[in-house]
Amino acid sequence: MLARLVLIVCLATLAPVAARALDLSIPGSAEMTREITEDIGTYRLPVGPFADGALRSLRVEGRIIQQAWRTEAQELTTAQLFNPLRDQLVAQGFHLLFECAARACGGFDFRFNTRVMAAPDMFVDLFDYRFLSARKATQNGTADYVSVLVSRAGSTGYVQILQVGGTAADGSVTSDNGNTAARPSLPVAPTELDAFATRLTRDGHIALSDLDFKTGASELSQADYASLDALARFLRADSSRRIALVGHTDSVGGLDNNIALSKRRAAAVLERLATRYDVSRAQMDAQGIGYLAPVVSNLSAAGREANRRVEAVLLNVE
Repeated sequence: MLARLVLIVCLATLAPVAARALDLSIPGSAEMTREITEDIGTYRLPVGPFADGALRSLRVEGRIIQQAWRTEAQELTTAQLFNPLRDQLVAQGFHLLFECAARACGGFDFRFNTRVMAAPDMFVDLFDYRFLSARKATQNGTADYVSVLVSRAGSTGYVQILQVGGTAADGSVTSDNGNTAARPSLPVAPTELDAFATRLTRDGHIALSDLDFKTGASELSQADYASLDALARFLRADSSRRIALVGHTDSVGGLDNNIALSKRRAAAVLERLATRYDVSRAQMDAQGIGYLAPVVSNLSAAGREANRRVEAVLLNVE
């Protein structure tokens, strides 16, 4: 099944406003979760990966329409969600400026230095996302620009489409991370391990967002998980590092049952790290707190999905 979305972009001119439609079909059963519009705005469109402490971007101005879509992707990969959108843009006359996947984009640093809808409308798995930016010239000498960001969590796919219409065709490329005011850049992340370690040590915790648990179950699938590989390499690099694996649930059901389930899930992650990834059990602990620490509201299906997670919490080693 294909869900069709239509973005209407209006040129900001003194003449009567003209409208152009970007007509794309998203695989799966999709619904728009949020839309943000700006009559006249500025967007730093990524046209290169995050590297050497900065994100190469193109400054574009015009009417901005930013939409977040959620689709029940079932077994579809991010590539299977992303590729049809890219092909449709090319068929509509857009020229690709930049295309990348997770690590090639710059991983963590790319994700957090570009414009993305907040959760629960848009989720980005730092190890499994795809991005493109594209440009289409218009007859009146301006250009339309679009970016597409695709990721997934569990069986749900997330798509962000951001379009800027009526932009002057000679937009300037910058490498100042999209900011004119002074702002410190995040550290350079040449590998996913560096990005993972940077976030864990800076924030003190990180969600292992690619884990796959069946509803109500605590068993991990037999898949290889990029987050567990990164966490294992982080722990094996220094035997003094210790973490607590903390399970979280949504608010469906009683507290006692949810605490027990969340602890079993954390224990399953600990067991996988010890047996498959050769991490010392002495460096890990497993706990569960049920629904007591949500990251978003449990009032929506997307919110409940976001709250079902296992986090790695960095412990004091002194």
